[in-house]
Order: sequence, then C-alpha cells, then structure tokens
Amino acid sequence: MSARDDVYAEAMGQVAGFRFDEAVTRVFPNMISRSVPGYAATVSAAGALARRFAQPGTRLYDLGCSRGACLAAMAAALEGRRAAGERFTLVGLDSSAPMLAAAAADLAAEGLPRAGLALELREEDVRRAPLADASVVVLNFTLQFIPVAERLALLQRARAALRPGGALLLSEKVQIAEPRLDALCVELHHDFKRAQGYSALEVAQKRDALVDVLVPETAAAHRARLAEAGFSAAEVWYQVFNFCSLVALA
Repeated sequence: MSARDDVYAEAMGQVAGFRFDEAVTRVFPNMISRSVPGYAATVSAAGALARRFAQPGTRLYDLGCSRGACLAAMAAALEGRRAAGERFTLVGLDSSAPMLAAAAADLAAEGLPRAGLALELREEDVRRAPLADASVVVLNFTLQFIPVAERLALLQRARAALRPGGALLLSEKVQIAEPRLDALCVELHHDFKRAQGYSALEVAQKRDALVDVLVPETAAAHRARLAEAGFSAAEVWYQVFNFCSLVALA
C-alpha cells in the first residue's frame, strides 16, 4: 500500500510543473485513486480487454505504466488462459525511473513474472519506444501528457503494432465541448477531490502544477485522431465528469 498523498499539502511559493518523480511515485496509487473518479474501473477494463482481445504469443503493452496497476489487472484476467497453456508477454514502458522501480516491486509482490506470463519493464519514452506484435495496447491517462502535435504519431505506431483483431484502451481527462458543461464538470471534479480529503490548497496547487503539462482535448477529438491513426472503430465506453475511457478496434 502506498503512502497518503501529501505532495501539495504545504503552501509553495512557486508551484513547479508536475513530474513523476520520487515524491509522486511514493504516493501515486493513493494520489490517482483520490484524484481521478472512476480510476478503478479503467484499471479493471484493462483486465477485461486483455481477457477478450489478447492473442497467444503476443505482447500486451501498457504505455506509461507508472506502478503497473494495469499490468497487474491484465495478468489477473489472463490467469485462466495462462493455466490452460497460453503464453503472453506483458510490457510496461515508462520514462520515470522511480515509477519503474516501484512497478517492479509491486508486480513482484503479485507474483510476476510467472510461467506463461513474461514481464518486461523498460525505461523508455513511449513516443520513441519500439512497439511490435501486440494484441492489446493500454494508454491509461498517458496521452494527455504527450504534446498534442505528437499524439497522432504515437497512436499510429500503436495501431501499426497491433495484430488484426487487437484493441487499444485510451483513458483521458477530457475537455467538454460546451463551455458551461465543461465548467460544471471541472467543479464536480474539484468537489470529488475535496470529498476525498484534499484541501482547497491542495486542489489549487495541483491544478497549477498541471497547467501546460496535462493538456486535455474533447472526446470527439480523440475519436477523430484514432480514426486518422487507422483504427476501424472507437467509442467512449465510460465517463465520469471530465474523465473518459475509449475502446478502439484495430
């Protein structure tokens, strides 16, 4: 279990841009579960996708894997297929060395790797990392941290790596097209965070840290980009306030 998130609990003279450093890594599971409504559902969906779309002998990628929650969910969902003799490789990529070290420890505690489920954790920038022979690709709140101009190229590479019949799960903080509804969802999200025990100071400082670091787009923009990247279909399957998950089919 991670420590309770206190990264923004004390007043800061100047709030630095958000980074996935050692301080954030230490509290990350607590931080994200208290900051992203429906986060547990998106992790569970990674397992559901794996069970449905994983093809024996292929790779299942988590791009921007942080501490490996989606990798653990996919491993659990594939347990029956592994026990039946099917073989898969789970691949987690992240540019944060502290996150990968924590992922290795967390996944080892889950018994990974194990027979039939190989595990690769690689410290790489997902924008440039090689991707190949995949049946599932997960981007769980990762694309929003990639510069907008570079998002299409990453999705095109993910699509090229997917075998026919594969799928991609994309979860993002989104902008609502109608300004009044966008403002409402932002306020509902802040209410959610306060209900999780965050102070007004913590909410404000975290918001400032994410300015120009996390850049949201509309769900329609994500669907259009997925189509441009070559996916045959994509649709929102889950949304809470201004957080949504899409499934895209290769």
